Amino acid sequence: MSEAPKAATAVRRRSADPVKALLHRHRELCERAVDPLEIAAGLEAHGVTDRTAARFRHRDVFSLAEELYARVPRGGEDGPAVPGGAAAAGRSRRRGWALTALLPGVVCAPAVAGQALTSGPLRFAVTVAGVTGLAAALVFCVRRGPLRAPGGTRVGTRAAAVLLLAYAAYGDGLLEQLISGGPDRPWPPATAPLLGLALAVLPAAVCARLFAVRTRRRLAGSRGLDDFTARARPLLLAVVVLYLAALTALLSLARLLPGAEPGPLVPAAALGTLLFLARLLAVHGFPDSAATALGAACAVEVLVCAAVLAGRLPGGDLVAAPVRAAVETWGSAAVPALACGAAALALLAHATTVLARASAHAHL
Repeated sequence: MSEAPKAATAVRRRSADPVKALLHRHRELCERAVDPLEIAAGLEAHGVTDRTAARFRHRDVFSLAEELYARVPRGGEDGPAVPGGAAAAGRSRRRGWALTALLPGVVCAPAVAGQALTSGPLRFAVTVAGVTGLAAALVFCVRRGPLRAPGGTRVGTRAAAVLLLAYAAYGDGLLEQLISGGPDRPWPPATAPLLGLALAVLPAAVCARLFAVRTRRRLAGSRGLDDFTARARPLLLAVVVLYLAALTALLSLARLLPGAEPGPLVPAAALGTLLFLARLLAVHGFPDSAATALGAACAVEVLVCAAVLAGRLPGGDLVAAPVRAAVETWGSAAVPALACGAAALALLAHATTVLARASAHAHL
């Protein structure tokens, strides 16, 4: 046979089996996938849409993924991908991360009580020990279970979260003293919001797990990317509302602890929601969005305090005037409420877009 007929035959074979070229292009994805859903999510991440799937003679990405999954040899495995022993191990791990998520609250509660019952150097020692223990418990929590991000937590994100939590405890008192000409005296930290946020780590982990499991099921029941998006967005909103309800209840409960210094509820709820959304995005592979939102909220709080200090310079009254007016009208709690609330709303709007994609759930 001459070269021309051979080439024509090869072209006809490729056109007769268009999926083969796609399989060759994404072979690593197909071989690594544990089910067709992971292939569908990976294809979407590479820009394959339902319209693209039609060119491969499939009605949607999901049916195309099913064929790709079926074509990849898997060493003659006839049983399920996950053995029964692994399922039992999975249940044990779930119990483990649930207990781990309780640690921040368990560490924070005695530290808050001890801080209220002591004074002088002993109070300082209790505070340092409580802060150190809480930081260690939080790091331990976010490195395992539903709150674990694939790439870890960035240094900038950690710093912004620490500053936001520090402002939740000391920021309102600092701002009030700056406006009055201080700081010229110590002020008690608002420990109840910190305790409520520490206790809320458990519902945050539960809600993150719930969102991952439910989206996986919706991915299995969807027949097209648009169908999955329509199912995933209401689920995300429901999970956020569920977490906010649990957070509000825990913030209110934290005020009942003897010795806990109460703080405004709205700023703490806004901060907790912001931290939850930031972690949820990081878990699903969007750490840049999380870092940007946390950094923006942190920058607003720092700039507000800096503006009051700038007002003490000659000709700086104009810089500090808006902050003074806002604090006189709404109180010092308006600053973290607006900073964290606006960042949380922006992050929620972004999350409803990126977390409604199948590719956001490919690695879970």
